[in-house]
Amino acid sequence: MADEERQPEELSPEELLEQIRRMKVSDLLLTTISTVAQLGYAKLDPAGRDLEQAKLAIDSLAALVPVLERAVPEDVIRDFHQVTSNLQLAYAKAAEEELGAGPDDGGDGEPRGEE
Repeated sequence: MADEERQPEELSPEELLEQIRRMKVSDLLLTTISTVAQLGYAKLDPAGRDLEQAKLAIDSLAALVPVLERAVPEDVIRDFHQVTSNLQLAYAKAAEEELGAGPDDGGDGEPRGEE
């Protein structure tokens, strides 16, 4: 088998443990917060709107961002506060659109969550 066709080697348990030891919780939280924000916006898209899940994303961001305040630079925290605020505004707009979609507009006048 040629070198470019070889599968990447799996880590041994010892190597995996060493990688975990080198990880920083703050880095994992930053990744998690970014993913939650992206997912929150995705849940506001009209094609797959799920206001309950979007609200859960907002609440999660509001809980996690302050935890990082002493662990990451101030500008990163400021940016995540801005992302949270923008997501809240987008949520409010989406909820308003859902309420505005009455029976004549193809809706039932009620916000939709998970169905």
